[in-house]
Amino acid sequence: MAVIAHLRIPAESFELGRILEQESEGTIELENMVPLGEKAVPFFSVSDDVLDSFEQSVRDHPSVENILEVSKHENERLYSLEWNIDRDVFLEGVMGLEGQMLSAKGTTETWEFELRFPTHDALSDFQDYCENAHIPLEVGRIYNPVRPGTGMWYGLSKAQRETLVRAVKGGYYSIPRQMSTKDLSDAFDISDQAVTERLRRAIQTLVENTLIAMEDEQNEEFEPVETG
Repeated sequence: MAVIAHLRIPAESFELGRILEQESEGTIELENMVPLGEKAVPFFSVSDDVLDSFEQSVRDHPSVENILEVSKHENERLYSLEWNIDRDVFLEGVMGLEGQMLSAKGTTETWEFELRFPTHDALSDFQDYCENAHIPLEVGRIYNPVRPGTGMWYGLSKAQRETLVRAVKGGYYSIPRQMSTKDLSDAFDISDQAVTERLRRAIQTLVENTLIAMEDEQNEEFEPVETG
């Protein structure tokens, strides 16, 4: 079963982190990693509070082949970067163990990643790889994406997720009930019926993409094999 892990490493342990080293506070967020031949070209957004000489300092890095500003929106700029991935021990480990980078965000001190590995064993091997490569690795949340395409929120929309979380935290499902449908409808400026329908859909989606999906996957994994 595939597994997704949230990890954190020092910026200096990541070649892209060293390339994007900043002299002022700011964030750099990986938007996408696009395969291009034998390369992987990252697209990342940079906040305007990063140093003004960002482009030049990155362009002068020996691992960088090209950097291009793709777009600018409000206080952020989107760049594409071509760099020599062979110099990046961290990413080599991810790719060597068939991992996929789902997201990454970096600051002056640390980079945080959301990585998907095909199995728990692959994640364990990656942890061993980082230890052997002297890459300090802090492991956070680990979970199983039980349905393809559902993401870390198991297919819930933002509205469903916010309503369900508010209902649980507010005591809607407590005994005795501490929050009414009217309280929820007022909080989200929708009707009582819409709240009820949103909760119903959220619970159905959550159960289908977790409990039922895990049950289906286990049944497929341990399906008896007929023998002659």
